[in-house]
Amino acid sequence: MRLTAIGRDLGLVDDERWSFFNHKLEMMAQEQQRLQECWIQPQHPATEALNQILKMPLSRAASLEDLLRRPEVNYQDLMAIDGIGPGIDHPQASEQIEIQVKYAGYIDRQQDEIDKQQRHEETLLPLTLDYNEVPGLSKEVIIKLNDTKPQTVGQASRISGVTPAAISILLVHLKKRGLLRKTA
Repeated sequence: MRLTAIGRDLGLVDDERWSFFNHKLEMMAQEQQRLQECWIQPQHPATEALNQILKMPLSRAASLEDLLRRPEVNYQDLMAIDGIGPGIDHPQASEQIEIQVKYAGYIDRQQDEIDKQQRHEETLLPLTLDYNEVPGLSKEVIIKLNDTKPQTVGQASRISGVTPAAISILLVHLKKRGLLRKTA
């Protein structure tokens, strides 16, 4: 999914493969939209069959996407239920849809963390900052930061043993003290 476009730009993906890839993406987008827009009410004819694969019976309206997000539900079983399926008949595309739905929350949180890191990559750290005064940092992190004296939060985050949690604690400390500043 990620590398085909790059391969195309490098001339490694021919027109036939590119067309097939774009068709697959379009098919997946349409199916994802259907999963978001199709809602199953508790009184829906498919509810009885659906409840057989759910750990907890359906008690309120849920989209097909919400149902697929449940750990006990997979795309193929969901689409096999009359009134819900048939879905798409492309194993790789249906597998990719299931992965994207089930892991969307994790992926979103990871992207938020990446965005936060990029925002603070060039945030300057005061050269006079004594990391012993930052409450919540472990002794190991304090020693490493005091020894290294990184100039930016980005540099601090790349020091072995300095965790994302330590960086968050450091950012909170800097914000409370009014010391957060970006490079020019």
